[in-house]
Amino acid sequence: MPASNKIKCIAIDDEPLALDVISKFCERAGGLELSVFTDPAEGLQAILKEQPGIVFLDIEMGGISGLDIAARLPEKSCFIFTTAYLDYALDGFELDAVDYLHKPFAYARFRTALGKALRRLGADDKAEAEAYIVVKKEYSNVTIPYADIVYIEAMEGYVKIFRTDGECVVSRVILKNIGDRLPAADFLRIHRSYIVSRSKVRRFSRTEVELAGGVVLPVGRQYAADVVKNLSEAH
Repeated sequence: MPASNKIKCIAIDDEPLALDVISKFCERAGGLELSVFTDPAEGLQAILKEQPGIVFLDIEMGGISGLDIAARLPEKSCFIFTTAYLDYALDGFELDAVDYLHKPFAYARFRTALGKALRRLGADDKAEAEAYIVVKKEYSNVTIPYADIVYIEAMEGYVKIFRTDGECVVSRVILKNIGDRLPAADFLRIHRSYIVSRSKVRRFSRTEVELAGGVVLPVGRQYAADVVKNLSEAH
């Protein structure tokens, strides 16, 4: 997505590690242009100047409270609190916070909050409209919503797409090409022969992944570290 089409975001937190997590999650989600600040005063100046769509705010910071910053946000900006303290939840929602992420939070929880923010901005209509993949099955096109895909298996020059309803769609395409068309935030390559839906993973280790419905797939040795890293963030 060109930078001009990305949604501007600003994250303010006096803990650099917390900003690293938000940066990583924003990159994984895609479509976001993030600037980060450890100094709340500098962050507030950037917000007033850049008018970002989404602001991620810690609450307890030296100098300026995240609550104070939230009260001064531009009208076009919405915000998500990211804090280790639960005491401020009521204050946050009274200020019209989109969501309240309690540290440490996993990617799945972050994604939920981000979805709420995008809906608030009216920016996710296109994403929802394109939440599917179209593949050829024999001489016709088949539309498969991402949410219906459990996993994809490679064959010789073909793939089998296993759906939640038990149906299997066979299409003449190689696994890498179909993987390139799927959102990295929702799908993960675990083996030279398999791509899985992250949301369908029920259990995982360095050697295997169990999916919804009890399907167990092997994890390729070269993918093991990436599988553990990515799925640990989401669970």
